[in-house]
Amino acid sequence: MTDATRTAQLIRARAGEEPVRLGLILGSGLGHLAHAVEGVAIPYGELPGFPDARVSGHNPNLHIGMLEGVRVAVFGAREHYYENGNASAMRPALEVLRELGAVELILTNAAGSLRPDIRPGDLMLLSDHINQSGLNPLIGEKTDARFVPMTEAHSPRLRAALQAAAEAEGIALPEGVYAWYSGPSFETPAEIRMIRLLGGDAVGMSTVPEVILARFLGLEVAAISTVTNMAAGLSDEKISHEHTKAMAPLGAAKLERILRRYLRALG
Repeated sequence: MTDATRTAQLIRARAGEEPVRLGLILGSGLGHLAHAVEGVAIPYGELPGFPDARVSGHNPNLHIGMLEGVRVAVFGAREHYYENGNASAMRPALEVLRELGAVELILTNAAGSLRPDIRPGDLMLLSDHINQSGLNPLIGEKTDARFVPMTEAHSPRLRAALQAAAEAEGIALPEGVYAWYSGPSFETPAEIRMIRLLGGDAVGMSTVPEVILARFLGLEVAAISTVTNMAAGLSDEKISHEHTKAMAPLGAAKLERILRRYLRALG
């Protein structure tokens, strides 16, 4: 029996045997959505192998239950690479998600925009990503499964479904390319100019490791950024984590409407 199987059994003993339909990892500003799940909340500290997620503004609990008629597993927090230098920190949790029966994973994050038409408070659906950090959560994996194709890492089917949900809610959801920097320091203006030349539309400190891990595990993936600021050098605003936490709720309300609409369509 694998560690993921044992942890999944612990979760089923508390949350019931019904399989989970999808997983949702919440970024800054969306913690309240986890509390809307009708079910149980299990602290990460009670689940072997779960991440040591301690970034302020996040909710380190796994919520299992019903949301808009769909059985979901909502991760109220993620462990970022910059916390402990471990790009594969979310692997045990995602292995458990698969053991619970999930076939889809939707990721959310806070990001800085590189595009003048995507402003703080707006959303961006990830069409692709750039792993600017060069780190990879599959380093050390011994099997040939580590050679994961990433051509359609961000599922066209899921993206179309999320776009339909956004349209039904009357919310703009432009698509763009997300660039991952390791953090925790923010990017320099020179780095932002480079990312623009490379085709990046937003920049952040998460999500890409989870996309890689989810595709490795056979999960279908989509991700949405809540834009909290313009990237370094593109405005006069002072970038900080406090600023991110303050601005995240502006886009989070719109993102919640899209996610709820998508789940109702599934249900």
